Amino acid sequence: MFKSQAKLKAWGNSIGVVLPKEALKEEGLAINDEVEIILTKKTNSLKDAFGKLKNFKAKSDKSTEQLLKEIDEELKSRFD
Repeated sequence: MFKSQAKLKAWGNSIGVVLPKEALKEEGLAINDEVEIILTKKTNSLKDAFGKLKNFKAKSDKSTEQLLKEIDEELKSRFD
């Protein structure tokens, strides 16, 4: 499996993605081979995750351990 980032480009009335030659070689792919593509929009994961922290109150009834556990669960849910 090859993971890469790419920009979408206009290709006539469609949108295309250019695949790096190294990726094709690594996967043994050639023209007309069928592939499966999973698309996800690139986001700023750290900003998203730490943006959640602003909702925590400075003084909380929860222990530091409980707060860290909640943060860990939030991060896991974003990356699983």
